[in-house]
Amino acid sequence: MGKRQQGFTLIEILVAMAIFSMIGLASTGILTSVIDSDEISQERFEKLQTLQRAMLIIERDVLQAIPRPVRLEGERTDIVMKGGVTEDSDADGIGFVRGGWQNPQLMLPRSTQQFVAYRLRDNKLERVYSNYVDNVIGFEPQVRVLLDNVADLNIEFYVQGDDDTGFGDNTLNWSESYVGAKLPRAVAFEIDSDDFGLLRREFALTGNGS
Repeated sequence: MGKRQQGFTLIEILVAMAIFSMIGLASTGILTSVIDSDEISQERFEKLQTLQRAMLIIERDVLQAIPRPVRLEGERTDIVMKGGVTEDSDADGIGFVRGGWQNPQLMLPRSTQQFVAYRLRDNKLERVYSNYVDNVIGFEPQVRVLLDNVADLNIEFYVQGDDDTGFGDNTLNWSESYVGAKLPRAVAFEIDSDDFGLLRREFALTGNGS
């Protein structure tokens, strides 16, 4: 008489199924956690890239600031930089002319100088610019959003003296506003970001003519 073949009992099958189910659930949880972490990391990396790009644009503009006056409402002035609290911004703002705007062999119908401004609107750090330094009255400049989720923008100016022009005596101080016929010694951007906290960058200017 041959040996009787034995199989798994119903209980053993149920126990095995329960074990495999638990392993599957645990694996799914781990995989979901990894995917979520990867998405968070990717989002953080993209925000960091946006921040780096914004700071490079600000650095390029400020370091290439030149003492070139601009027209205001069509009127000629001697102002080369103006900054502080402004009606165009929810916080501080700044406006000036930058050089070094590439135009190889003057192929484009514009100069190598450009008027740029920075402001805060609806928690967005905006770069305002135009193709021409002096524009006609009613001209609408172009706007580029550099950063989102910005709670505050503070711009300071390292100047001599206490007057608005910044060149009254030999005392150097950080000022919260500036309107002058010369460039300040330095400009500081302080950005309060919901994503990165308080950021401060200081830029020394070499073309202040002093």
